[in-house]
Amino acid sequence: MPSTATKDERVTARVPKTTRARLQQAADLSGATLNQFLVQSALKEADAIIERESVIRLTRQDAETFFAALERPPNANRKLRAAAQAYRRAAPDAAD
Repeated sequence: MPSTATKDERVTARVPKTTRARLQQAADLSGATLNQFLVQSALKEADAIIERESVIRLTRQDAETFFAALERPPNANRKLRAAAQAYRRAAPDAAD
């Protein structure tokens, strides 16, 4: 029967002695090993970056304007109708 355990990957970094000492001190103060501290810190920062780049935040007024535009879109002007026709000709299988 195949093993369901995943193999861990190794991540390494070269840092100056002063940087390592500072990281070790922070790890010691938090009660973690240096590896645990580095992984936890990196994951926290990764999550923050991913959320910042993945989530659009709007003010209440901006959200209301956005949803109003979805509910009541403006009429298509000449350029938009021409673009839609050109798209249909270029991609005949495209859904309307």
